[in-house]
Amino acid sequence: MSSDFRKDLIGTIPSLRAFAISLSQNTDKADDLVQETLVKAWDKQSSFQLGTNLKAWLFTILRNEFYSQMRKRGREVQDSDGTITAGVATQPQQHGALDLKDFRAALERLPEDQREAIILIGASGFSYEEAAEICGCAVGTIKSRVSRARSRLQEILHIEDEGDFGPDGITAQVLGSTPV
Repeated sequence: MSSDFRKDLIGTIPSLRAFAISLSQNTDKADDLVQETLVKAWDKQSSFQLGTNLKAWLFTILRNEFYSQMRKRGREVQDSDGTITAGVATQPQQHGALDLKDFRAALERLPEDQREAIILIGASGFSYEEAAEICGCAVGTIKSRVSRARSRLQEILHIEDEGDFGPDGITAQVLGSTPV
């Protein structure tokens, strides 16, 4: 069956191509569609029933392939310049989790009064005056404790400038945050 099937298959190529052009309105897409049809037909030649219309069978495969591609294209989003991708890209979560773990360990190394002051001001959102009232000390004392806590955290975490925290250089470049 293979040699006869092959000969009949090749004989239908001009008709398949004309039908594909009429569907796709593009010769390059039509050629791809015909090629895909021929590959599928060759792979499924055992399912073709001898004595039936090969041309009709091939046209059905081509038509089904065309509509499958159209449905697929309908679900795809064109983003050739990467604008949409850049908008949905996010920093990997494992970096944030590791940074948080390091920060918690560094926070535990602070003296209790500095830890309390920086948590009240930095994490809880209290004003210096409110934190001073909560701790029962002067506003200047709270400001001093927060300043010393920040300096000590930078020292423990080896932070010299803003580039030392957040995403690493490669991740930042991929996300478009900052050039490396």
